[in-house]
Amino acid sequence: MGDRLDELERRIDELRAAVRRAMRARDGGTARSLRADLRSAERAWDALVSGEHPQAKQEPPRLVTVREQVHQGLRLLGATAQPRLIVAVSDAFFGGTLRSDRLTSLRRDEERSFRSSPFGRPYYLCAALTDRLSAARGLLTLSTWPLERRVVGPLSPRVDFLNCAIAVAKQRSDDERAVRLLVRMARNIPGATDSGLAPPDPARVVAAARAELAVHVERDTRDRAELARRAAVQLGDTARLFGAATLSTITKEKAK
Repeated sequence: MGDRLDELERRIDELRAAVRRAMRARDGGTARSLRADLRSAERAWDALVSGEHPQAKQEPPRLVTVREQVHQGLRLLGATAQPRLIVAVSDAFFGGTLRSDRLTSLRRDEERSFRSSPFGRPYYLCAALTDRLSAARGLLTLSTWPLERRVVGPLSPRVDFLNCAIAVAKQRSDDERAVRLLVRMARNIPGATDSGLAPPDPARVVAAARAELAVHVERDTRDRAELARRAAVQLGDTARLFGAATLSTITKEKAK
């Protein structure tokens, strides 16, 4: 029950923030839709806490969109990730139907949606930002994450990989697809595996990843804090999520 409660509480927080943004943008239609979703999530939270199981008519399973599957994968990983890792996580833990080629245009679609109705959705799938504050090629993040998690410095790809490996190992799934994913990730972490053919011990993978993280995390945290400060000062809302195309774009955003 704890995992479900945590998920619902995060969802409620996201929806409340999205309602506030929609109201600030005077988008009444979006705000009404979001409030309805918020009430539904709050009712589900109340029912779970009280142990009640309200009767509801049986509905056919809802098709989970590509966008939602990517969101699920990123939420599990908790760090910026490449499409192929998101696809593998979706397949291993959510029975997803993602293909990497379907993610190619996803970020552009998200940016178009944001430009047409800023903050009209509870979350956006957006780009990680490089040290030039441009979009990092092939790295996706969530708009609900703070800037410090959405920017990438020199050490960030390694730090994010290690954090993703820890998240995968903590799932402790016996599903063959999850085991294969953990094997692939463990091979790239010193000390995470032994010389045997057996699947890696998840606890050992976590310990090895944390040991290497301890070497990098202080420097990476400083680098990301500085990049986040620059992005907050120099970029407007759209560029903070999807990156500045050029130095002139940064200049224009800063002038707004």
